[in-house]
Amino acid sequence: MTRKQKTLVIIASSVLILSGTLCASAHPRLLSAAPAVDGTVSAAPNVVTLRFNERLEAAFSSVVIRDAEGKQVDKKDANVDKSDRRILRVSVPPLASGLYKVEWQVMSADTHKVEGDFTFRVGR
Repeated sequence: MTRKQKTLVIIASSVLILSGTLCASAHPRLLSAAPAVDGTVSAAPNVVTLRFNERLEAAFSSVVIRDAEGKQVDKKDANVDKSDRRILRVSVPPLASGLYKVEWQVMSADTHKVEGDFTFRVGR
């Protein structure tokens, strides 16, 4: 193999490796939540807000809040913020003290789907 061919193989390999790395990391990630992931709040929130690193597709993004028994307790009005499509919200009625689970599914604008969950506690 000539020096030129070796150089081309190295460059091509580098491009493939880097493009694979970029594609693998191009998925929506939860950046923050209010209430915070695994956090405790003294007063029950009116809204649960999730912020992602990528814009979301509203038709394929949802969030559900469940109580300790698994019953859905949110107002079933989950929506992606129209002015900042990285934000997903759902309203909740006044919540009693206890542990709540947030289950979310999102699809980014480039069609990557991701789901996850976390808990938060109201009261001590």
